[in-house]
Amino acid sequence: MLSDPDRRRMMQMSLLAAAAGVLPLVKLGNALAQDTARAPVTASGGIHDFDFFVGTWQMHHRRLKERLIGSKAWEEFDGVTHARSMIGGICNLNDSIVNRASGTFRSLGLRAYDAKTGLWGDWYLSARDPHKIDVPGFGRFENGIGTFLSDDVHKGTPVKVRGLWTPYSSTSLQWEQAFSADGGKTWETNWVMRYKRTA
Repeated sequence: MLSDPDRRRMMQMSLLAAAAGVLPLVKLGNALAQDTARAPVTASGGIHDFDFFVGTWQMHHRRLKERLIGSKAWEEFDGVTHARSMIGGICNLNDSIVNRASGTFRSLGLRAYDAKTGLWGDWYLSARDPHKIDVPGFGRFENGIGTFLSDDVHKGTPVKVRGLWTPYSSTSLQWEQAFSADGGKTWETNWVMRYKRTA
């Protein structure tokens, strides 16, 4: 079994290779299978779960300025993203640009489906730190909503991270992120992205 540093290096290499269009399927499949315990969800998913996301979208972000301190101060900003399907549909990749008060930033998102486990993996890479990939969330869709879970650390505090994908129609969807510092008993939503299709 791979150690955590080895697994993280494999994820980093896989995401960077995906951007070049040459994602190594075997390595990615093995990494997803090893991490299935991170997402204790039971509904079955499918390779077409993210078909709704392919295209170009305007985004409106609402992001909590400080997390897990009871803050009610939110930052709001806009952006655009373009998502495309890859590798026969088992992966999709989106390239995003956001315009925050502190500047314009780019990022990359990757989702990949493992038919052996029925799980999707969801990774994020910021152009501001291009050699650091966020801890991936793993999950699947149930009743039209994708729930992704992971374990991470926020400012020295272990947290559970939950990402929810909610497609409302063919032209609108929402993604939101929440943290839990008590093992999933309570959740604080800290980031909401609302999408409107433009192409």
